[in-house]
Amino acid sequence: MYYPNGRRKPLIWFKIAHMDSVSLLEALKATPVAAARYFASIGSTNDEALAWADAGAADFSLVLADEQTKGRGRFQRHWVTNAGAALAFSLILQPQPAEMEHLALFAPLCGLALRDTLERGYGLQAEIKWPNDVLLAQQKTAGILVEAAWAGSEPAGIVLGIGINITRESLPPLEARLFPATCLEEHTAAPLSRLELLADLVNAIAGWRSELGTPRFLSEWQRYLAFKGQRVRIEDSQKTSIIGIVKGINSQGNIVLSLEDGRDMDFAVGDVHLRPMEQL
Repeated sequence: MYYPNGRRKPLIWFKIAHMDSVSLLEALKATPVAAARYFASIGSTNDEALAWADAGAADFSLVLADEQTKGRGRFQRHWVTNAGAALAFSLILQPQPAEMEHLALFAPLCGLALRDTLERGYGLQAEIKWPNDVLLAQQKTAGILVEAAWAGSEPAGIVLGIGINITRESLPPLEARLFPATCLEEHTAAPLSRLELLADLVNAIAGWRSELGTPRFLSEWQRYLAFKGQRVRIEDSQKTSIIGIVKGINSQGNIVLSLEDGRDMDFAVGDVHLRPMEQL
């Protein structure tokens, strides 16, 4: 929704914490969301979504919270989403048979969707940090956590958990940051509606879902991969680290490093994390 002068008409402004089920359903009318649950405060949207998936949630069911008290990321890292400060939600997808071999690509799917949404809606140039973060100016703006609910050997649902820093109140204290962080408020002067951003992002996720695993999907991921051509350190849970230059992503979604001895080595998503050498 736009004014004639091209400025986005806000449904919810940066610092207003007012969200409710009625405004959520109104904002999602033009999206593929089948059902939605809104919470003023919740422990974790992903936990709620996983339980809902176990109970038979439909494809494109959504859980949204204004405040999150027990949010988590990879390695079970804990964070708090302050009321009105961020966009925190989880989207449940029922994977189709053709998608089963591409489960590792759902995190970059979200990354590509958010990158496109930020560029189209706000003129922002974001990058995707392997495997699950979105960066502005090489600082973390959003995190993605993909989890699955299982019914025996079959997934009962894939949960896409996304947290986007909106205002400065969403940022952790400097001493608690494991990676430089920023928020949308620091990069755009335009008014921003969390619900409008949510609707645009859900539609972008639906669009990229149809491209999952295609050459275009992998090409665009390569194009917007953060730290490409830069020296980075990959470290596992045992603190074993390998240093190399980022070459890109292979067809399995693994990151490929060029090592000092001339060899290429790829790393799968798992208990590993990546840091650029200049930030160590």
